[in-house]
Amino acid sequence: MNLTPRTTEAPSAPRGPGAGWEPQRSFDELGRPLRDITFCVVDLETTGGSAEGGAMITEIGAVKVRGGEVLGEFQTLVDPRTEIPAFIAVLTGITNGMVADAPAIESALPAFLEFATGSVLVAHNAPFDVGFLRYFAEQQGRPWPTFEVLDTARLARRVITRDDAPNCKLSSLAKAFGSATTPNHRALQDARATVDVLHGLMERLGGLGVHTLEELQTFSSRVTGAQRRKRHLAEALPHAPGVYLFRDEQARVLYVGTSRDLRTRVRSYFTASETRSRMGEMVGIASAVDGIECATALEAEVRELRLIAEHKPRYNRRSRFPEKVHFVKLTREPWPRLSLVRRVLDDDADYLGPFSSKKTAEKCLAALHDTFPIRQCSDRLPKAAAKSACVLAEMGRCLSPCDGSVDETAYAAVVRQLRDSLLRRPDEVVEAINARMTALAGDERFEEAGVHRDRLAAFVRAAARTQRLAALTRCPEVVAARREDDGRWAVHVVRRGRLAAAGVIPSGADAHAYVATLRQSAETVRPGPGPVPSATAEETEKVLRWLESPGIRLVDVDGEWTCPVAGATRHLAVHDAVNQSRLSLVPFADRRGLTPVHQPTR
Repeated sequence: MNLTPRTTEAPSAPRGPGAGWEPQRSFDELGRPLRDITFCVVDLETTGGSAEGGAMITEIGAVKVRGGEVLGEFQTLVDPRTEIPAFIAVLTGITNGMVADAPAIESALPAFLEFATGSVLVAHNAPFDVGFLRYFAEQQGRPWPTFEVLDTARLARRVITRDDAPNCKLSSLAKAFGSATTPNHRALQDARATVDVLHGLMERLGGLGVHTLEELQTFSSRVTGAQRRKRHLAEALPHAPGVYLFRDEQARVLYVGTSRDLRTRVRSYFTASETRSRMGEMVGIASAVDGIECATALEAEVRELRLIAEHKPRYNRRSRFPEKVHFVKLTREPWPRLSLVRRVLDDDADYLGPFSSKKTAEKCLAALHDTFPIRQCSDRLPKAAAKSACVLAEMGRCLSPCDGSVDETAYAAVVRQLRDSLLRRPDEVVEAINARMTALAGDERFEEAGVHRDRLAAFVRAAARTQRLAALTRCPEVVAARREDDGRWAVHVVRRGRLAAAGVIPSGADAHAYVATLRQSAETVRPGPGPVPSATAEETEKVLRWLESPGIRLVDVDGEWTCPVAGATRHLAVHDAVNQSRLSLVPFADRRGLTPVHQPTR
């Protein structure tokens, strides 16, 4: 046994088949080149298949390698404090007598972690070996180092075919790659064989353009050779946050994406597993990739939205048509009404939305009509209307101003209540529809109750969203900053809900002067009508999420950034919980709409 790591000099001639990858030094500098990575290849012998099931470690073996050279070896038997099963002893050759004087895992594990720290852990069927090590580290109250882990078995399944080896067992792979070490279920011997398998896999993948740890970790045989040959398209991109645009031979934009590291992200399209078949198709068509470097991640996200809306790339599924939205409008006329519209006009009307789905907008409209008996006809009525009443009036669902059944003052009072529900306090709608659902559920009319539940949810979400968006878009300017992970301050200038400028204060710079300059150079944003007058709702929501994130400091606020205390947001939790219960495994009655939506306790 040997608890002290045994360091040996690198052999004059490379061992096994791995020698082929070492002379291959034409790696580009994207990511971490494999030649510079220190790998710690580890193997365990145990008394069983599960640490949580009571199995113990009987031996740890490890080999540390870098650039094809062995830097050191580690080997120790471990006293399992239990009898080694006979079939395990026959399999490994490790007997109870051999481990009688061996150190316990409390001593062996710290020694191994000291040997392995700073390297990438490698194992054949890594979840087994690493799972045992992590389990005993937790049992000892020992923090687990932030190891990156590479599984040669998993990697082999992506590379090796039936023509190469009958299966991906260590013994089969060692034979296929001509390893100088034959696996024999002893930890150090098996670790040495795994080193040769690792080097053999690297040699195989080097010919496919896999030269960095990141590419090795994400390699998939699903990526074709033609795709891999396009990896040079990422070489001109910076290691910085920003937006990337894939273009075809006619320079048409195929896809727009965003990343905190442009070059690494774009390179992954040519080397990593891409489960989305559309993306594989897109990469096959692409002939160029443009990158737009951004000062902050938020700026990159916003630019992505704007570029998708501008170019409408066919391989982007979301955010392509921000103009295809609907609003619920409360008109300004002698006898106001609600209507569904596609555009916001500067007509002093009140708008709820935007809705990305017409169906959702119609549910919200129905919830309001269920609560407030204002007219639903689309005619323009004069103050002194003289028409016959409609069916809704006969059913008591319309005040019927068309035939003079209601005077202007009484009708205006209902409209004021409706406007208050839209803009400030939705309680009247919530209470009315909850009461209706309770009555329907009591009569076992669950399908109808479910319809009203969905209408109420559509209204509450729309009202909450509109109130939050309008609160920010009313402000001519909001300037905020946050300290980022690198210690520098990211600053954003937001005008009427639109990101007008973004920057990061340079180290040692005068913060006040930098912010003042950023504000002076920011985009001019003019006021407009509606809850989102100057940007898409999606952009303003991204800005809001950043402003509401931890660590934000408001530098300056021009205007009042406030939401109504009794607004719709306080009802959201109930509807989110109901929706989640519908998506989870709940009783059949709940799925059918049995559970009424109750107003939260104040």
